[in-house]
Amino acid sequence: MLLLEEIQIKIDRNEYEFSIHALNQSLSRRIHVFELCEAVENGELIENYPNDKYGPSCLLLGFTKIGRALHIQCSYPLRPLVKIITLYEPNPVLWDNLRVRKVVNE
Repeated sequence: MLLLEEIQIKIDRNEYEFSIHALNQSLSRRIHVFELCEAVENGELIENYPNDKYGPSCLLLGFTKIGRALHIQCSYPLRPLVKIITLYEPNPVLWDNLRVRKVVNE
């Protein structure tokens, strides 16, 4: 089974948890749990971090039913619960087509 499909199944089964950072981000950015679920359901994997220092993770792009774009970084589904590491609305200034990081000159 593909990584994305495994994550989608776990989110659909409520087999996930928020990191403290993700919880704070969701509150400050007014991202509701149902929006997370909607975005993951139709999401696509846009970046993969197999060697992340806290464990393998990936970045998903998905859209809520009203069209709100969300980036969701989550752990691989290796444990009983997928960890939501962070979530946010991607800034089009920093992302090409919301999928590819732009090179920003300093």
